[in-house]
Amino acid sequence: MTGFRIFFTCVILLGFLLSGASNDSLNQRQGINRKLVLGVSASAIGLGSLIYLNQAWYAGYRSDDFHFFNDNAEWLQVDKVGHAFSTYQTGRLMMEAFDWAGYSKKQKLFLGGAMGLYYMTLVECMDGFSEGWGFSWGDELANVLGSALAISQEAAWGQQRVQLKFFYSNSGLAQYNAALLGNNAYTRPLKDYNGQSYWLTVTPATFFKGKTFFPKWLGISFGYGAYGMIGANQNPAMVDANGDPLTYERYRRYYLSFDLDLKQIKVRSKFLGALFSVVNVLKFPCPTLEYSQGSFKMHTFYP
Repeated sequence: MTGFRIFFTCVILLGFLLSGASNDSLNQRQGINRKLVLGVSASAIGLGSLIYLNQAWYAGYRSDDFHFFNDNAEWLQVDKVGHAFSTYQTGRLMMEAFDWAGYSKKQKLFLGGAMGLYYMTLVECMDGFSEGWGFSWGDELANVLGSALAISQEAAWGQQRVQLKFFYSNSGLAQYNAALLGNNAYTRPLKDYNGQSYWLTVTPATFFKGKTFFPKWLGISFGYGAYGMIGANQNPAMVDANGDPLTYERYRRYYLSFDLDLKQIKVRSKFLGALFSVVNVLKFPCPTLEYSQGSFKMHTFYP
């Protein structure tokens, strides 16, 4: 469900952060209006996203009594990192939205920052009522960790010095199990874990006062992904066009790369600043060192 979460994370903030006026210029009436815009927009987009999710993810399964499901061994844990990413980025962006709307720092932290956790817990409960899934404590733990990363940094530093980011590229494997990995360009980012990579980006300059030899916008990024996963736990038997057995090895990928932190680039335009904040959920292609299958590989630009 990661691709969907990214869509929700980006869209829910777009209307809130492109407005123009800074918090310093807010008067009481503007604050009330912005809170109304925030509440109505978040509710509408949240409800719409759940309807979309129901059609894209749950429509093929019957409803069931609430139950639990242990999926911790599935997808080489790429999905768990995806949960942490989703709650982290939604919390980060919602804190900006609550700040924009004129809420206090405590409200921003504990309402806006936890918004991703609220939302993803609701999605997890939907899993619990689906015959094909179930409420996963592993997913929920990842959700908590993602929200905690966003809230703790905002509380301690007033900024995000360590960020979780994402990138998707077509893996070419969805064709072998389209029902599970997606059958078109809209569902594959949502379902194909082979094409997803997650990145922990640290911006060194934010840890030092004054000038450093690190540009403020330059980050060091540690990535994780996996490949060869045609099924959740194991791959089904497959044959190629000639009828010969076709196999893919399931393996993990680890990355070391650079990244851009667009939030550290100061711009006068409120529109551009808001756009930078939303786009900052994505890892930027940079020279990358990959370790997988027992060897190192250098990519000129990745992902």
